[in-house]
Amino acid sequence: MSSFSSIQIGPFRQAHGEIVLPGSKSISNRALLLAALSSGTTTLHNLLDADDTQVMRNALRQLGILVADQDHHICIIEGCSGQFPVREADLWMGNAGTAIRPLTAALAMQSGNYRLSGVARMHERPIRDLVDGLRQIGAEITYELQAGYPPIQIATSQINIQDIVKVRGDVSSQFLTALLMALPLVAKEPVRIEVIGELISRPYIEITLKLMARFGVLVDCPDAQSFVIPANTSDAVYQSPGAMLVEGDASSASYFLALGAIGRGPVRVLGVGSDSIQGDVAFADALALMGAKITTGDDWIEVAGVQNASGKLNAITIDCTEIPDAAMTLAVAALFAEGKTRLNGIASWRVKETDRIAAMAKELKKLGAIVEEGDDYIEVEAPKTLADWRSPPEGIDTYDDHRMAMCFSLAAFGPNPLKINEPDCVAKTFPTYFAEFAAVVS
Repeated sequence: MSSFSSIQIGPFRQAHGEIVLPGSKSISNRALLLAALSSGTTTLHNLLDADDTQVMRNALRQLGILVADQDHHICIIEGCSGQFPVREADLWMGNAGTAIRPLTAALAMQSGNYRLSGVARMHERPIRDLVDGLRQIGAEITYELQAGYPPIQIATSQINIQDIVKVRGDVSSQFLTALLMALPLVAKEPVRIEVIGELISRPYIEITLKLMARFGVLVDCPDAQSFVIPANTSDAVYQSPGAMLVEGDASSASYFLALGAIGRGPVRVLGVGSDSIQGDVAFADALALMGAKITTGDDWIEVAGVQNASGKLNAITIDCTEIPDAAMTLAVAALFAEGKTRLNGIASWRVKETDRIAAMAKELKKLGAIVEEGDDYIEVEAPKTLADWRSPPEGIDTYDDHRMAMCFSLAAFGPNPLKINEPDCVAKTFPTYFAEFAAVVS
């Protein structure tokens, strides 16, 4: 993608067409790590090629894993049977939470010395709950700058699991994911993990469990807060499935599904559908509550406008605990709804690539929206009249956050042209987003 400090888009009136989705970031980075830890060779098809997955691939290469990128989003990984060849490394993790958290846990099992750091924002994103969980079993991890945040250093240690491993679940589900993926490497006996308090973003844990099963490790879930990892019965815990197809990214699908509603459609996304293992496909259900006309197949979803006589979406109040990323799209879609939309259960927005609640509120207000924010909610109401819609001359700021840029592209269906600043931030998960967007809007 060419480098632009800003782009001007819109106003648009219609959206229609088909989009082949890039691979899921959540599935791609989990599959890369599981393939690296497995015995055998894994060929991943439709692997996401974006900043976050390049961070993971580069880290694995530094750790001695053969990772071969091929044409057509195919990647071949030679597994290490649970033991990374390189036992000392300084790894740069960018701003990829789906890379640094599970890799931290896997490296703590390696009897090596590692340092993990990233961009400035990564050093503001919490990792304490994961480190606390790993310290319970003997891992030696120290904070380099501020306690609770990267950069971190992992030292050679003796892992010894004597008791239930406990981890908080109310800040990020990635901490639990990291423990689930790493602990099978050292589970001489069955290991029980218990989640303290609320477990947010539970569908992402389901992705983790289903992918672990694909690689041969079946985790038992006796209740909603407990996970039991089976005893390790062989030197190679994870077994390569051979070849695996990465689903399209359901979070990325949300922008185009919303376009199909706002721009009358039909817009069809290919790569996710009723067979998806991703929780963010539930965005389509939320959009249906707002009045969108939706049809679904095994691996596709289509939106063809709205069924309301007004031609506008309905405002809704909805708990977004299980769809935090896709919920951002709902916040901008609320510009095209009648009434006040309230999104609850979004406290995790505060610790993402930026403080997304604050950023979303500020940028929506620039457009003339009526917005109220709280610790874990945001309320959005469209500008009262067409005359109240604004086209801010300074543009919409994106805060180096890919989802801010993609979400606010929907606002170009308002009455005014729209300037979006630093659009290249979409390279984190969807480098071709604005080209795909342009192909379906008019």
